[in-house]
Amino acid sequence: MMQSTQLSLAPIRWRKLIPLAFITYSLAYLDRANYGFGAASGLAEDLNITPGISSLLGALFFLGYFFFQVPGGIYAEKRSAKKLIFWSLILWGILATATGMVHDVKFLAVIRFLLGVAESVVMPAMLVFLSHWFTKKERSKANTFLFLGNPITVLWMSVISGYLVDAFGWRGMFIIEGVPAIIWAAIWWFIFVDRPVDAKWLTAQEKVDIEKALAEEQTNIKEIKNYAEAFRSGKVLSLSFIHFFWNIGMYGFIMWLPSILKTASGLGIVATGWLSAAPYLLAVPLMLTASWYSDKFLNRKIIVLLFLSLGAVCFIGSFTIGASNFWLSYILLMIAGGAMYTPYGPFFAAIPEMISRNVMAGAMAFIVSFGALGSFVGSWIVGYLNGLTGGPGASYIFMGGSLILAVLLTFITPFNSKVPNGSGKLNNLLAK
Repeated sequence: MMQSTQLSLAPIRWRKLIPLAFITYSLAYLDRANYGFGAASGLAEDLNITPGISSLLGALFFLGYFFFQVPGGIYAEKRSAKKLIFWSLILWGILATATGMVHDVKFLAVIRFLLGVAESVVMPAMLVFLSHWFTKKERSKANTFLFLGNPITVLWMSVISGYLVDAFGWRGMFIIEGVPAIIWAAIWWFIFVDRPVDAKWLTAQEKVDIEKALAEEQTNIKEIKNYAEAFRSGKVLSLSFIHFFWNIGMYGFIMWLPSILKTASGLGIVATGWLSAAPYLLAVPLMLTASWYSDKFLNRKIIVLLFLSLGAVCFIGSFTIGASNFWLSYILLMIAGGAMYTPYGPFFAAIPEMISRNVMAGAMAFIVSFGALGSFVGSWIVGYLNGLTGGPGASYIFMGGSLILAVLLTFITPFNSKVPNGSGKLNNLLAK
């Protein structure tokens, strides 16, 4: 009965809202991840940037990203995600394009920081937005379609950016890839709706049914008085530090994979682009399968544990093999990248099931902000270690060790997801 009820809740939501969320997050991801290609294709040499400064510049994005997550999430809940993301799209498109025009490292540092500020509102606002539209049995799938904008964007970006750099240089790549966000802002303004009550394409009964289903999910969740209490909550802090250590590995990998592969393989930038795309191709079927399992059995925790553990093992395995066998080391890196992406949908689907709606937006943004801080640490330290040691071995250990800490924290954190009878003792244990 529960499954049929979910299917009866306005199927049009998926066609109207998911492509909108996917494209918006994809564009945000394009303009944050292409710095790694610029760094691998002449940016550092042209601006006389040392490896240490280059890693800091790559990481500055996430420092700006960190500071404005919570205000962005609260504004999206209390006011409007529509206005917030509209202005964010315009600002980050301008800044991304400006990256291709800089001639001074100081201006590049300012642009990277402000780009992080402009994009910081997107992820918490989108997660809050989806929580207003999709129920518990749908949320992991909805979140996964949002987060697929990440690997799919990096997949085509890795290929296209290689060709753009080859044809127009790193400056042309940044300029060309910054324009779509500005164009998309106009489309966003005309087709986005914040909540079911605002949607002209829903019937009055469909609006009531969606709001009723979402309200019923909150009946067994203890209300938290205010945001200050939420931020001190053991669950919120545990999830925040899981996301912190997870993103150290995640963004150390994303930001510096092109440079690592170009150095290790000795291949050109176009071939490096094709090699860099493979982990993101693997991530797509893994994310879709994991989200199906997560929504069917409502066991978010086992997905997070399984795939973060796999990522850690593959990083350490790649370090162990080292330069002695590039292709085997590369395959392990590919698996590590795909594995790290996989749990995002289930992880963020668990948060509205654990935290009351009155503080959920701020708590969600708080958890995301810790991930941004981990992204800053990962992208900076990985780039620094690669420059210091002349190879990726030390950074593999750093990323793998961070994922191990995320796994240990996940194991001791109660996710409180309901697991149906017959799904196994292991699933019931890990859900607690």
